[in-house]
Amino acid sequence: MLGGISIWQLLIVLGIIILIFGTKKLRNVGSDLGGAVKGFKKAVNEDEEKPEDDKPQAQVRHDEPTGTHTYDVEAERKPESSDERK
Repeated sequence: MLGGISIWQLLIVLGIIILIFGTKKLRNVGSDLGGAVKGFKKAVNEDEEKPEDDKPQAQVRHDEPTGTHTYDVEAERKPESSDERK
């Protein structure tokens, strides 16, 4: 079996753990662990799907006597049509 550990030994250890911690606390730990794994998988998938050019495409400076202001500008792509390219 699993390195000399039988199913009966695993059941005895599981019974002792349930007696010490209780089923409610173990259920909470299990749901917290499951939520953490689900959140981690979601974050990893979002990073893979996210395009690299999510940053602003340009910055515009506006100098005034009171100070300098910088604005992030993001351009939007127009739908391509054959009529505009003539």
